[in-house]
Amino acid sequence: MNSKLFGQSGLRVSELCLGTMGFGTEWKWGCDKDLSKQIFDTYANAGGNFIDTANRYTEGTSEKFVGDFIAKDRDHFVVATKYSLRDRAGDLNFAGNHRKNLMRSVKESLWRLNTDYIDLLWVHAWDSWTPTEEIMKGLEDLITRGMVHYIGISDTPAWIVSQANTMAQLRGWNQFVGLQIEYSLIQRTVEAELMPMAKAFGMTVTPWAPLAGGALTGKYLKGDKGRLPDSSGRLAERPTTIAKKVVEVAEQLGVTPSQLAINWTRQNRNQSVIPIVGATKVHQLEDVLGCLKFEIPADAMKQLNEVSQIELPFPQKFLTEPGVLDVLYGGVKATMKDTRY
Repeated sequence: MNSKLFGQSGLRVSELCLGTMGFGTEWKWGCDKDLSKQIFDTYANAGGNFIDTANRYTEGTSEKFVGDFIAKDRDHFVVATKYSLRDRAGDLNFAGNHRKNLMRSVKESLWRLNTDYIDLLWVHAWDSWTPTEEIMKGLEDLITRGMVHYIGISDTPAWIVSQANTMAQLRGWNQFVGLQIEYSLIQRTVEAELMPMAKAFGMTVTPWAPLAGGALTGKYLKGDKGRLPDSSGRLAERPTTIAKKVVEVAEQLGVTPSQLAINWTRQNRNQSVIPIVGATKVHQLEDVLGCLKFEIPADAMKQLNEVSQIELPFPQKFLTEPGVLDVLYGGVKATMKDTRY
């Protein structure tokens, strides 16, 4: 597995990130400790060093398992965890983005991970109540104290991330170097605002659910719904059509649907993308790791892009209309090559 620089930082991480939401059985699914260790070792033996967890995952068990697994070589691994989601039901001060919850949550994550520092701390989701300045200053304080090295943000509107990074830049604080969002052949709406925003700020994108909850593996085409509820929308007509095309193209290329879908997220945009891959069985992870052995050819990429194409919202769609392009660029836009991005 190759390494990549993470966002606008010097942090070196592997080109696939191991998601550990399934480490632990508290949510009535997932892996016990022995199986979690086998999955972790499979990833590490393949050259992976980038581990993603969260305070909320399996009620804290995921962090405990990860802490045990990295203990013998802590500084080799890049551990990312998150705060924001609740650790105690019915208490507003045990959830959210505010400083009180931030400091408490990070302290408890450090204890569960049995470490002195967190390599990458994600804001897990935007709570809409906490001022941007409070969050950025709190994160800066943690970095100053050496408790956190880098920061990222997840599941947040693009305009808020832009506001936060601009504020940090102007005040000399650390900026978000990573953006974690749902992104897959089935979920491409992030291409309107979030992906271009991340590119403009030099942020690495770490897609969660790059296989759309298993829909892109093709298993639901065979009638196996697993844990996926119909309300997820991933069993609707459009996702099913996309999944069928993924299976078809994978067969043409002699690869598995999982490998193809993961590589689409890595190759589809001219920017830094590191998919988060999770597994509850060793063979699932071994399958996904096969994506590192090939690149999707242009004609196959075209088929996948076409079947999953979305209609862009305003103003993106408006700004690509021929009449608008004519009056905006004097009718000669094609003669100018923009090499800035």
